[in-house]
Amino acid sequence: MQAWINGQPSDTIALTDRGLAYGDGLFETIKVRNGRAILLERHLQRLQLGCQRLAIPLDLPLLRQELDAYLQQLDVGVCKLILTRGVGQRGYALPEPCMPQRILQSASLPQWPVAHRESGIELYSCQLRLAEQPILAGLKHLNRLEQVLARAEWSDPAFAEGLLLDQQLRVVDGVFSNIFIVKNQQLITADLSRCGVAGVMRAELLARADAAGIAVAVTDISLEQLLQADEVFTCNSLYGIWPVRSYLTQRWPVGQLTRKLQQLIKDLVD
Repeated sequence: MQAWINGQPSDTIALTDRGLAYGDGLFETIKVRNGRAILLERHLQRLQLGCQRLAIPLDLPLLRQELDAYLQQLDVGVCKLILTRGVGQRGYALPEPCMPQRILQSASLPQWPVAHRESGIELYSCQLRLAEQPILAGLKHLNRLEQVLARAEWSDPAFAEGLLLDQQLRVVDGVFSNIFIVKNQQLITADLSRCGVAGVMRAELLARADAAGIAVAVTDISLEQLLQADEVFTCNSLYGIWPVRSYLTQRWPVGQLTRKLQQLIKDLVD
């Protein structure tokens, strides 16, 4: 399916677009089923937050209209929404006026082994350490070089995902997922106020777990706490939840709370 730029079919963007020149923009990767965007409101909330922090104007009603029209043609797959600041002259100064570019692309849903969801995955220990930048923390901005470099560290298919730590060796997230641990029946995920990407599935899991009466916490997680956890799993909006069965020399069973949470989000995954 052809990409759209500003609501029109196109595969051409200006070489002077700031998204290309500086990574000046945001993106969302949205799962689509029966022409409907899954977790759309959470994607748009994160996009709005990013636009506020980066001072990028966002015409949300227009974007919704374009998304609705585009997704009607997609049915099932992945829609990537990219919002750049638009064309600008050479230099870092913001263009005046700012005319953001709205890009919609589509792709097939990735096909991961069923075993990832059923029996769990092995985490690679990434050597790259995430830098702290609170103003960008949590956002899905276009500069993903840390994730690119981290993913380049391994090619062994035995590892489905890599674990990312910050400069203080705190657990942050995965290369393309968020990390949860379970300790004494409490669901815990990392504080992402310094770095990392605040995933929409992470937000949905926290909300549904809380509604189901499961104790939840968002806080710093040390590497020692991870290794002493009762259960560990990763999540993202495309695949849902993958239990983690091993990291370094530590092994975990697929826990009961992980299985319960998989059931809680079954409507978003199947």
